[in-house]
Amino acid sequence: MVAIALTIVGMDRWYFAHGTVVYQSLDIGYLAIDLFGAAATIALAFAAYRFWPMLMAVSHTLPLLGHFSRAVDISMHPIAYLTMQVAASWLLPPLLILATWGHQRRLKHSGSDPSWQPLSRPLSPNAAQN
Repeated sequence: MVAIALTIVGMDRWYFAHGTVVYQSLDIGYLAIDLFGAAATIALAFAAYRFWPMLMAVSHTLPLLGHFSRAVDISMHPIAYLTMQVAASWLLPPLLILATWGHQRRLKHSGSDPSWQPLSRPLSPNAAQN
């Protein structure tokens, strides 16, 4: 998740320095960044053996609703569009810190903490027999 977050921050800094950030119309640059963030965190959530990546995926998907709303209603106030893009991202660093703290706590308590599940693993013992 940290690699995804740093990639998004890098993309944001590059776009802000080289692109034209607009809030009066649909911002294609930030739409692309948000699509990457949503796709990457959804993929992480499918592979992780934790609940918190699903929360991250939802938080990365919420800005897409802002882009959709802007595309549907071009008269949306630019501050509302900006807020819909940015507000959910404020939850991500505290959530990642709490998840890391929980992981460290489980490691200290039990000595191991399986973080990932194989994508081919059956969902239940009965699924393997079918």
